[in-house]
Amino acid sequence: MRVHLGCDHAGLDLKDHLTRWLTDHGYEPVDHGPFQYDALDDYPVFCLRAAEGVAKDRAEGLDSLGVVIGGSGNGEQMAANKVIGIRSALVWSDETAKLARDHNDANVIAVGGRMHSLEDMTRFVEIFLAEPFSNDERHVRRIGLMSDYELTRVLPPLPASATDA
Repeated sequence: MRVHLGCDHAGLDLKDHLTRWLTDHGYEPVDHGPFQYDALDDYPVFCLRAAEGVAKDRAEGLDSLGVVIGGSGNGEQMAANKVIGIRSALVWSDETAKLARDHNDANVIAVGGRMHSLEDMTRFVEIFLAEPFSNDERHVRRIGLMSDYELTRVLPPLPASATDA
């Protein structure tokens, strides 16, 4: 499996660690930078490229996921989610790492390099990469609603429960 990585200065140490860890565990890391510390770098430059890499690979039928890393992971997740076809989830625990794949079929996760230990973040990534999507009908339906909106910008119809009847 190919794993695209992107970060900002706050995620540089984890990205470098994950690149080695991924290689050691049989994954193919693709590092979109940065490659040196710059306290003023802009995370969208790198996270958008990582997300684009995942989207391109998946469009070509390749098994590919991504990890974007920043101080909190919030901005990095937002950037990745701007790429059509990307579902990026902010991960902060073992459970959110598992559910990102199992329920949401996330293809990118964001983690906060200043929020957790290196060991915890590595474990979150390991769980995310190992967890399959459940293919449960309700999750497939919900992802379909998001994907349709992403492409058409037409809101899904409201269900009966949304009326005052």
